Amino acid sequence: MELLEVFMSSLLIGLSIAAPVGPIGVLTIQRSLEQGPRAGLATGLGAAAADAVYGAIGAFGVSWLMQALAAVRLPLALFGAGFLLWMAWTLVRAPAAKRTAGAGAARSLWKYFASTFALTLSNPATILSFAAIFGAMAGRSAVTSPATMVSGVLIGSAIWWLCLSSVVGRLRERFDLRWQRRVSLGSATVLALFAVWQLTSIAW
Repeated sequence: MELLEVFMSSLLIGLSIAAPVGPIGVLTIQRSLEQGPRAGLATGLGAAAADAVYGAIGAFGVSWLMQALAAVRLPLALFGAGFLLWMAWTLVRAPAAKRTAGAGAARSLWKYFASTFALTLSNPATILSFAAIFGAMAGRSAVTSPATMVSGVLIGSAIWWLCLSSVVGRLRERFDLRWQRRVSLGSATVLALFAVWQLTSIAW
């Protein structure tokens, strides 16, 4: 029962980390509307996999890797901001009709997965959150299982992205190409603002 409690607590942590609206959420919504729920899910699962990687580092207490990530936090943050700006630029440049064609191709799904996986890994502050949360959980429970914690985070995050992409995907037919274009431009603006905010936080 204690392992089940650890798993459920970790699942809720995965949900709470994935749920707040951020650049990954914006991309998931945009791709679900234009390319379909499979594209949105692939986008979200990339972030879930990255959360699981950082969760594993925090759960297994790999202190030297935590220190190494903290040392390269600035380059990673700069990479993440640049990546967001590049994604915003590609959304502005590509016409909606072109993006809609060939939706759901396996190669595109892997591309969506890889892009958000890299984007999420560029935020090493996440590992500090996992380390603090898992440390508190270990202090409250007599039973700790890093593997159970990581699997809970992964599944919790994946559940959120599955729900979000499915709900938005059902609304896809209500958006014509003109509205898809508006969504793309709005998403590009939000991504650019997140990039500017990230650069500003670095400066401070």
